[in-house]
Amino acid sequence: MLDALTLVTGVAALLLAAWCGWAAYRDQPTKDWHFIGMAVVSVLALVQLVIGIVQLARGEKPDQGTTIFVAYLLGAFACVPAAGFMSLGERTRWGSVTAAAGGVVLAVLEVRLHDIWGG
Repeated sequence: MLDALTLVTGVAALLLAAWCGWAAYRDQPTKDWHFIGMAVVSVLALVQLVIGIVQLARGEKPDQGTTIFVAYLLGAFACVPAAGFMSLGERTRWGSVTAAAGGVVLAVLEVRLHDIWGG
């Protein structure tokens, strides 16, 4: 895996979580700008997914197993969009909390992906 991409994705996810957390603190729902931020973080996770699959196709192997690595890659790709869709259903401050939680989960998954690959 690319360590720089993992770091950038994790930091972007934490920034998104802080931003949405601030909106929740101010009793605001997620707004269009938050969804743009979620899209940027999701694109980073998509790039990581594609790079991970390409590395596996080239024959590189993660230290802790291919199956668990692919499962974490898919989870990392899906967690922020899932949180975004859930926040659409809850148009109160709790929607912002949900989006913030998705960012935190992605950051934790990034750390775990780094460990699984052998970092």
